[in-house]
Amino acid sequence: MSFSSEVKKELIVITPKARHCQTAELSAMTGFLGKKDKKIDGEKIYIASDNTDISRKFFTLSKKTISISENGMEHPEEQQECCRKSYLRGAFLVAGSMSDPNKSYHFEIVCHELPQAKRVCDVMRTFDTDPHIVERKGHYVVYLKEGSQIATILGVMGAPKAYMELENIRILKDMRNSVNRQVNCEAANIHKTVSAAVRQAEDIACIENHGGLTQLPENLREAALLRLEYPDLSLEELGKRATPPIGKSGINHRLRRIGQIAERIRNQEDKS
Repeated sequence: MSFSSEVKKELIVITPKARHCQTAELSAMTGFLGKKDKKIDGEKIYIASDNTDISRKFFTLSKKTISISENGMEHPEEQQECCRKSYLRGAFLVAGSMSDPNKSYHFEIVCHELPQAKRVCDVMRTFDTDPHIVERKGHYVVYLKEGSQIATILGVMGAPKAYMELENIRILKDMRNSVNRQVNCEAANIHKTVSAAVRQAEDIACIENHGGLTQLPENLREAALLRLEYPDLSLEELGKRATPPIGKSGINHRLRRIGQIAERIRNQEDKS
């Protein structure tokens, strides 16, 4: 069973206790299920669904006397919060779906007309979410792409089990992403350290082949010998090996001076 079906299975068993909330949910179901049929004796709305659970719920809610339009509540944003929650639940049960959060974050409700889509957006925005509308094959799709906002709507509609499952998935994804970023950062730092050490070793070899390291000042000669002895150490660790120990900036300054000396030697060779 898909994640979307699991959410609907959790929501379908909810029957609001308050009549106004029952009306709100039924209003949404009517707006998304209903089909207009103009007859001589007036306009009628027919309800049809292949889902027996939805049909059964619609029948249960219809036992109450209600007054609705073909698009559902006229101004759902003006209703009580509990009614807005019921309205969204009814809309999702009939026309909603969402992707498996293990793969991607996507929540949508497919609307017949643009006013209906705007109405759904208005209701969703009252719960601190930012839905968008896109036209698709003659329908207007209200959708969310942000995982935290989808989790909010699941909680709003009354699906705590799905809400917790989504939050757990989000936490695991965030942890994996954090670990991956850390690993990538460490790998980049290692690559940077190794590349710098190789370049420094080449500079030292250049000086050694042109007069030897004895021509260097004592502090630079010590830095050169330390780098040759410990090619894998970071600058900070290398500085600790000096006598007396020096900081990262200090050892880096000495190695840069060695590099400048080696560069002068190479330039002189190129001219000769």
